[in-house]
Amino acid sequence: MKEITITTQFKVFDSIQDLPNDIQDLMTQAVEVRKNAYAPYSKFRVGVALVLDNGKIVVGSNQENAAYPSGLCAERVAIFYAGAVYPEAKILKMAITAASDTNQTTAPIPPCGSCRQSIAEYEIRQETPIEIYFMGEIGAIYKSESLKNLLPFMFDKKFL
Repeated sequence: MKEITITTQFKVFDSIQDLPNDIQDLMTQAVEVRKNAYAPYSKFRVGVALVLDNGKIVVGSNQENAAYPSGLCAERVAIFYAGAVYPEAKILKMAITAASDTNQTTAPIPPCGSCRQSIAEYEIRQETPIEIYFMGEIGAIYKSESLKNLLPFMFDKKFL
């Protein structure tokens, strides 16, 4: 038997004000669009803003449905829109924020597993990493240089 060790590395910012100016703007847009989330069931609102290599910014918020799992997470709303409207553009950076209607979220909240796999598809397809910044409602922000930090064993087309 062999054993392997996998390590990941994240940068940590104490608040939005500590982020580089362009990322402050991106995270602020994510916070704003989070207010548009349709989350009557989970009471958990997520907002995402991503910047493309063509300079466009695309936003998304989670959209729930009583016929679960027919809704979509904010990350997938944004990346699928970007893929549909700007199919040749690369996603450079993604800012994610989440807040609960029932309690204050103070820890950084990463993308769920389905969103990680969807982000992985775009990162692999474009052959360049996507910087991912994520936070709760307030508090620290984590920065990942690539989705690979969040999903080190990515499933992709090479396995098919």
